[in-house]
Amino acid sequence: MLVTRWNPWGTNVWGQLNQLQNEVNRIFERYDDGRQEPAAFPPLNLWENENGFQLEAELPGVELADLDITVTGPNQLTLKGQRKALELKNGAAHRQERTFGNFVRTVTLPTAVDPDKVEARLENGILKLQLPKHEDAKPRKITIKS
Repeated sequence: MLVTRWNPWGTNVWGQLNQLQNEVNRIFERYDDGRQEPAAFPPLNLWENENGFQLEAELPGVELADLDITVTGPNQLTLKGQRKALELKNGAAHRQERTFGNFVRTVTLPTAVDPDKVEARLENGILKLQLPKHEDAKPRKITIKS
């Protein structure tokens, strides 16, 4: 004899509630419960050679006058600026995925740099920095006395 549990709502209701819960979970996973931090702006690449560091940052739509680069302390680089929003005179925006407004990005470099020798160029929306290492941060060969 097969014994089954009696369910006053039928077996279909629980399956539908389970499906609804799965769909709601998928919605929250897509938006990461709204707690996802936005990607850092500007996105950048940083690499090192024996003389110093090279940095490239993507800054499309940022004017040179709206950009400020500072080296604070021995190894803190700060990019600060503003990307202005486009002004639509005739028409309506249907999608706006690019962010606008003020931004600040601070990067801690692995070693000290010489702020007086930093070179910066802005070409086609790409900021290129050359950050020479400070003389104290460069490796030195030690002579051995006998």
